[in-house]
Amino acid sequence: MKFTIDKSILLENLNNVIKGVSTKNIIPVLNGIKFDLTNEGLSLTASDSELTINAFIEAKEIKNIENVGTIVIQSKFILDIIRKLPSDVINFEVIDRLKIRIYTENAQYNLNCLDASDYPNMRMEEHKDPILLNGEVLKSLINQTVFAISSQELRPLLTGINITIIGDLLVFLATDSYRLAKKEIKLANSVETDVNIVIPGKNIIELEKIIVDDEDVEMHIFNNKVLFKYKNLKFQTNLLSGTYPNTANLIPTEFGIIVKLNKDDYVASVDRAALLTQGKDKNIIKMKIENKEMVINSYASEIGKVEEKLNVDTDASASIDISFSSRYMLDALKTIKEEEILLLLTDDVKPIVIKSVTDESLIQLILPIKTY
Repeated sequence: MKFTIDKSILLENLNNVIKGVSTKNIIPVLNGIKFDLTNEGLSLTASDSELTINAFIEAKEIKNIENVGTIVIQSKFILDIIRKLPSDVINFEVIDRLKIRIYTENAQYNLNCLDASDYPNMRMEEHKDPILLNGEVLKSLINQTVFAISSQELRPLLTGINITIIGDLLVFLATDSYRLAKKEIKLANSVETDVNIVIPGKNIIELEKIIVDDEDVEMHIFNNKVLFKYKNLKFQTNLLSGTYPNTANLIPTEFGIIVKLNKDDYVASVDRAALLTQGKDKNIIKMKIENKEMVINSYASEIGKVEEKLNVDTDASASIDISFSSRYMLDALKTIKEEEILLLLTDDVKPIVIKSVTDESLIQLILPIKTY
């Protein structure tokens, strides 16, 4: 294998592909990135056997292809080497079956490589009729929900995002059983078969990092995996097995108190009250609403207390005293872009629902915390 390529083109694709390499790989060859050069172009593949990312660089984007071939280069070094080489053009040449020379006019590296014949065959199948999603819409769907996944492996399904499609309605939902985030959109076309899958949260976070614009993303769903195709990239992840818990009954439909207020003012008040709760497990703050006034306060015995007041738009008879995690509240509020929000409440033990005034398709929910 021998070829010459622009540093910027290779670096962009390596930065995306390397997200598929895990530090916990038990198969040695998966610690490398597979370089497969043909006359059609260069294919880069990285995998941890659960997540596989492939980038294909067409021959027209490669300066020179002298000899084709396949080799696996250790991922631990390749990205830093390419990034730090001083030239804008880089040469690759296999000098022995398991050694490669990476060189420019004034610098060169000779690296031991891994045997490509040991690399597993990662089948990346596609459907004839994939589901199409606008790139920026998909990024938004992920960002507005993925923060609510669980970090506890005791309930593996809750560490993923539940994606359902019925007809033309697509829903992203995540919960760790203390909070819930749900976002729905209408697809351009209906699906013939209903979809109900759970994608590992850590993998879909990597997908979000790869998407940089509004170019369409193809979604190819299979029984145990899903493949996303974006530009010259293929991103394939295994699905979590099992049935995601039914969360329909968790979201209240009737509320005794509806509070309308400015999001930025509320975020600032919660954030300031949270200063005294830093370092504590649940970052608990209290919120009291009475006579169209909201009082936010927090208390730390070793530090002191803080109290803030906000005027809010609500029914004059509305009265509630409720405690919640400031971190969970701030995470939820970050997903809402509009200036005004609604807090929908019933009592001090029922969930707090947060919505924007104009967007019914996004629901954030957090459970209150008992402080007595």
